[in-house]
Amino acid sequence: MATRVTSMTESGLLAAITVVMALIGVYVPLLGTVAILMWPLPILILIVRHGLRWGVMAVVVSGLLTAALVEPVVSLRLALAFAPGGIALGLGFRNEWSPVRTLVTGIVASMASKLAALALLFAITGVEPFSMQFDMMEASFDQTIEFYRGVGMSEDQLSEVRTNLTDNLSLMRLLIPLMVVLMGLMDTMVNYWIGGKVLRRLGHDVKTLPPFTEWRLPPVFVYVFAFSLIGAYWGTTRNIDLLYRASLNLSMLATFAGMIEGISVYFYASKHFRWSKFLTMFIITFVMLNTFLVRILCLVGLFDMVIDYRKRYWSGK
Repeated sequence: MATRVTSMTESGLLAAITVVMALIGVYVPLLGTVAILMWPLPILILIVRHGLRWGVMAVVVSGLLTAALVEPVVSLRLALAFAPGGIALGLGFRNEWSPVRTLVTGIVASMASKLAALALLFAITGVEPFSMQFDMMEASFDQTIEFYRGVGMSEDQLSEVRTNLTDNLSLMRLLIPLMVVLMGLMDTMVNYWIGGKVLRRLGHDVKTLPPFTEWRLPPVFVYVFAFSLIGAYWGTTRNIDLLYRASLNLSMLATFAGMIEGISVYFYASKHFRWSKFLTMFIITFVMLNTFLVRILCLVGLFDMVIDYRKRYWSGK
């Protein structure tokens, strides 16, 4: 009986916290983004401490309260987009899955839920996902052009700036699937990291990921990158728009994975050669500000997935 009372008390408290975070997400501009990212955190903690049933009940209760205080559609989108990822992480922590399995399951659940939320938005409003954001960006082009005109740019230069802005916006429209993947990756990583710290403070034995310097992503990203280049070529030369779009997104995804592994290799090397923290951060900052060097870093990471520089050249030295 005491356990049930504790479960009900914590469930009510954590459900209230999710409602408050939802209200912050809707009404507070900058802090709201952080609140929305961390919205699944109370659900995650509740599942670990009291089980899946209590976590799902908290999602339902908080969804109903948010719908009453804000808007039903907003509540439904929030729960659909973020609750599955939190539930998956909670189950992983509770069942003591390996860190990699917990994280991958959370990422997959989060990405699937993001797609479901976008599909729901399109079904209800008939508006394409992110169209409002793109329209706002396009509307800001005139202000940007006027700013550059005010600092003395010629009309030819202004025309080039507008062309670049338009091309970048067109590229972002093509990369919507990748944006969904990165959204799922971001909120999962945030909740995994913070959730693990909170649970350890509460006395739970939570397994952690290996140190960042030891991260190695699966070689499948190398094949994804290679096939995406072929697909992009075929899509362009044979006017297969869907193939081109898919290949572009896969190429950027593999490149992003290569960048993550490349940074991991770099920090491992800096630790191996005992560089100072200042030198380490100065070099990586310089690299990240240079487009050409970033590409080199991505290729280094992609090759490391196959070659493993750390084991081949630096292990045991």
